[in-house]
Amino acid sequence: MTVDGVVDIFRKILEVDDVQVDSDFFVLGGDSLLATRVLSAIDRQFGVELTFADLMSAPSPIGLSKCIASAAG
Repeated sequence: MTVDGVVDIFRKILEVDDVQVDSDFFVLGGDSLLATRVLSAIDRQFGVELTFADLMSAPSPIGLSKCIASAAG
């Protein structure tokens, strides 16, 4: 499931174990540098290139999963 994959990406990059599907990337300590790593990991894992604007408007795993689904068609 896409959302579980995004949760795992958040956990690895943010080095935080307590990530839920509705956790906010920036509240968990994310910044613009870590955002580029998240977006790159999403591209590698799901084959979808999201933008920083996507992450800003949907900063949770569930929100990004919806962006991935939309971009994937």
